[in-house]
Amino acid sequence: MPDEGYILNQTDNLANKIWTSVKTELLLSMRFMAPALSILEIRRDMSTTSVGTDAVSVLYNPNYVFKTYVEDPNKLNRTYLHMLMHCMFRHMYRASEYPDAELWDLACDIAVESILDSMDYQCIYRVSSDLRERWYGKLTEELKVLTAEKIYSFLEKNVEWNIRDSGSANENLITEDTWNRLVREFKLDDHSFWDRLENKEEEPQKEDKPDIDMQMQMRLRRANKKEVEDAWKNTAKRIKSDIASLGDEKSTETGSLKFYLKADTQDKTYYTDFLNQIAVVREEIRIDPDSFDYGLYNYGMEIYGNMPLIEENEYSETHKVDELVIAIDTSASCSEELVQSFLNETAGILRSSENFFREIHVHIIECDNKIQNDLTINHPEEMEHYADRFEISGGYGTDFRPVFSYVDDLRKKGELKHLRGLMYFTDGFGDYPEKPTDYDTAFVFPSDKETGADKMPNWAIQLYI
Repeated sequence: MPDEGYILNQTDNLANKIWTSVKTELLLSMRFMAPALSILEIRRDMSTTSVGTDAVSVLYNPNYVFKTYVEDPNKLNRTYLHMLMHCMFRHMYRASEYPDAELWDLACDIAVESILDSMDYQCIYRVSSDLRERWYGKLTEELKVLTAEKIYSFLEKNVEWNIRDSGSANENLITEDTWNRLVREFKLDDHSFWDRLENKEEEPQKEDKPDIDMQMQMRLRRANKKEVEDAWKNTAKRIKSDIASLGDEKSTETGSLKFYLKADTQDKTYYTDFLNQIAVVREEIRIDPDSFDYGLYNYGMEIYGNMPLIEENEYSETHKVDELVIAIDTSASCSEELVQSFLNETAGILRSSENFFREIHVHIIECDNKIQNDLTINHPEEMEHYADRFEISGGYGTDFRPVFSYVDDLRKKGELKHLRGLMYFTDGFGDYPEKPTDYDTAFVFPSDKETGADKMPNWAIQLYI
């Protein structure tokens, strides 16, 4: 009679052959996934009844693998790709940021499944149920973009056990029965292997400090996690580039994967970085606690011997922005909701004394395919007033060039003598100027929408809101 070791060895060999077959089929259909398909180790783990990943290994129960491979091999293909998506979007590393683990699990599964359902490959195909289609429609209408983070927020607001006023009408209410149906619909893998970073590794239970060896182990564990997370981010970037090289004719097959990888892996530069770049040094009249009048100091020492007279100076050299152009794309492709979000954030930044002088010269230019409006703001507080009363004017095609011609005219007239930079808020779909500017120019894109940022000239700066 074969011993237990022999049986386990044979079980592992058979399971490994099945996983190799799964990876081969995925690779033949999606060559761009090659960098990800070679990363995960395959390990038997009887603590699960199905299969899961910790971003290092595929951890499986052999009974589940054998049964699924016989009954529905496509499901095993899809499950493997589903787990790779979790790794590429690093869902397990973000889990600790979300207090409700069950909500995060479902949000991640819905986000990943929505991408897989947008892809057109027979090896991962499954019939989409009415429940699934209905919830995709509901979430898309509410969120526009189905990221795990946005879906989590939606679920958190609408699950019935989080709603205090159960009597109020809520068309998005998620009852316990609906919740269970959604979990059954979208769950493919076991998330119990995800490290939620909420345990002894970060905060030892003992009141006394851990010994040196324990501290070293914890540091190494955290370093290894960071290394694996960075490796997955780099893999996602490489796959994004490989998909881009396929061309538009393959976009139907790859679905929304390219868009979500681009949004997730983009190294984004934000407002404050740009404002620091265009800041100028200027004396601003205000109390400077770091300096004082040396004349008065010496006079006090001479008259009173040991009593210096100290008066703080009323000026200080500061790095801030005093002259700026903010252009707003008011074309039909840019929604009023997006523009309002940009204006609200800009108003907050203008109000910050850290970024702008108290007296400023900011032109706010509204443009679609021609200049629609130009408003000059001289005090940061005026931006909030403008944002509150903003209404889109225009709404036609998009052409960025009229703004740059208009700014050139203003400079020739002497109205912009010290222009440091121009920020142009847009979705990026339009005609860009070819000639570089002699001032810093940044195109500001929404970070969670599909944009035409790839058409932007390389001399301009890419910013995100």
